[in-house]
Amino acid sequence: MSQTEERIVTIFGGSKCRAGDPEYAQALRVGELLADSGFTVCTGGYAGVMEATSRGAHERGGRVIGITMNQFKSEPNRYLTEKIPSEHFYERLQRLIIRSVGYIALRGGMGTVTEISLVWNKLQTRVLEPRPLVLLGDCWPPVVKAWQTNLAVSDNDVQLLDFAVTPEQAVVIVKEKSAGVVV
Repeated sequence: MSQTEERIVTIFGGSKCRAGDPEYAQALRVGELLADSGFTVCTGGYAGVMEATSRGAHERGGRVIGITMNQFKSEPNRYLTEKIPSEHFYERLQRLIIRSVGYIALRGGMGTVTEISLVWNKLQTRVLEPRPLVLLGDCWPPVVKAWQTNLAVSDNDVQLLDFAVTPEQAVVIVKEKSAGVVV
């Protein structure tokens, strides 16, 4: 498969979770399901959710891209098929977003919020053509509700998001809503 035919899904999530944590298990399953469905997985390339997703896809024979950052001292996870280094944070964010047909975000910290916000804003302003941005887990509905209550986030803005409770639901949404996406 050429890179132009490659169907990449980027996974966002925290770096602090470990095997045994619920989001690690969810991310592992997301990686497995995406690889089984023929998608290439893209992550930030390091620990936590990024490692779990990479591991799940790798163990199923899938291709895994890690967008790393030269400024970070930690080593990328061992499940990556390809490492793409970035010089700075904004370049890394762009590379995580630009070639993907869809995104799944799991529980994380401010880095995850930044990633979701940038994708969401690009969808709102139509810088990106419509594609799925799936928020996986029960942490997201109250966060988005708080944003709506306290910030200028409309119901139309929220309609650009999809919510999923299970990895299976998240991957089904990505498969269905990314079918016509061309990058």
